[in-house]
Amino acid sequence: MECTVSWTGAAGTRSGMGFVAETGSGHVLTMDGAPDAAKPENGGQNLAPRPMETVLAGTGGCTAYDVVLILKRGRHDVRGCSVKLTSERAPVDPKVFTSIHMHFTVSGKGIPAAAVERAIAMSHDKYCSATIMLGKTAEITTSFELTEA
Repeated sequence: MECTVSWTGAAGTRSGMGFVAETGSGHVLTMDGAPDAAKPENGGQNLAPRPMETVLAGTGGCTAYDVVLILKRGRHDVRGCSVKLTSERAPVDPKVFTSIHMHFTVSGKGIPAAAVERAIAMSHDKYCSATIMLGKTAEITTSFELTEA
């Protein structure tokens, strides 16, 4: 797996903190920093997610993918899955994630709550590389709600 991240600056001015990532699979992702009122030349323009937001989003995508796949492999009629991640970060550099809570909302027809709980646990403990990596610095907790669809 590979990725190339390039600084774009702000609209070609070579100031700002915009970046474009091109993934090995040929997709493009933009990132930007928060504006810095004290030193505008060091801040971003808030035109895209922050790099750490993309880490959190990737983690959500990784675990949601697992949950859907595990439920489908269990022949459950899963029709929707979302996960809301809330996090805390260390106050000083490196500002690693110190806690992450993942709240899953799963919808389907006749899915037992135990199957959803098991799928989340399997993702958390065995399959989701992002969750397992972030678990080295962050306490990760989960919850879920199941709706009939």
